[in-house]
Amino acid sequence: MTNEEGKGKARLQFQVITDTHVRTDPGHTHNRNLARALEDIKRVAPDSDGIMHAGDITDHGHAEEYAEFRKIWREHVEGLPTAYFASGNHDVGGGEWPLRLGAYLDATEMGGPYHAHLVKGYSFIFLGTERGLDLFSFLSETQLAWLDRKLEESKSLNRPAFVFLHQPLKDTVAGSCESQKWYGVTQDEQLKEVLSRHRHAVLFTGHTHWELEAPNTLYDDEQMPRMFNAASVAYLWTDEDEHKDGSQGLFVEVYENRIIVRGRDFAAGQWLERVRYEWEIPSHRL
Repeated sequence: MTNEEGKGKARLQFQVITDTHVRTDPGHTHNRNLARALEDIKRVAPDSDGIMHAGDITDHGHAEEYAEFRKIWREHVEGLPTAYFASGNHDVGGGEWPLRLGAYLDATEMGGPYHAHLVKGYSFIFLGTERGLDLFSFLSETQLAWLDRKLEESKSLNRPAFVFLHQPLKDTVAGSCESQKWYGVTQDEQLKEVLSRHRHAVLFTGHTHWELEAPNTLYDDEQMPRMFNAASVAYLWTDEDEHKDGSQGLFVEVYENRIIVRGRDFAAGQWLERVRYEWEIPSHRL
């Protein structure tokens, strides 16, 4: 990925993918889309510092699907950066919670339903449901307090912090309006309250599959951190409430004093010209 002219060298660059919905059939469109997206990332961003997956790794959370997912990743891993994963409702929803959670943890090697990482001195925080709900995520008071503490600690770095959760908050990004029905955090108000204290954070979510060209890919409110819908690698959804073939994700570049987020069409191997966001990192933000 070429650093944009006049902005110097990016201190950090990473990709956000979500909703890969891997199936057991190796030739399934979802599986092929994931393989193509990984190759595109290697080609466009050979110096990437990480791939951040916002959940729904598999379509049903079956062991055979995780095996196929791991097979795809192994086949394309050469040249890829480290990957980090949130869980989605398709991964851990329904069924017996300990078994569903265990399968996700075994496949991804993450440390728990929620986890945090330091990448090149930047905080990456992954939230996750603690109950096997069919669609929504359930965040315990313990997890919300942990998030609050992690974001407070990250302020000492004097850098933005990046948060990932599968389901978006209600009435924020594309697909999350009440009428669209694809919001999904049981503790919606509680999470908003925590995030409102940490505007240096940026939240990335999946779940809706809404195409990046739709309005509200970015939710930008003066009282909250910025929030992004990351679309889907498997297939897309539209404002007309219709399925759309396609495969998209986000590329993020962090410079000393600004952040750039760009939309990528993995199917076409092209940038989405109308999906580009840039903002300054205020030196006084903390």
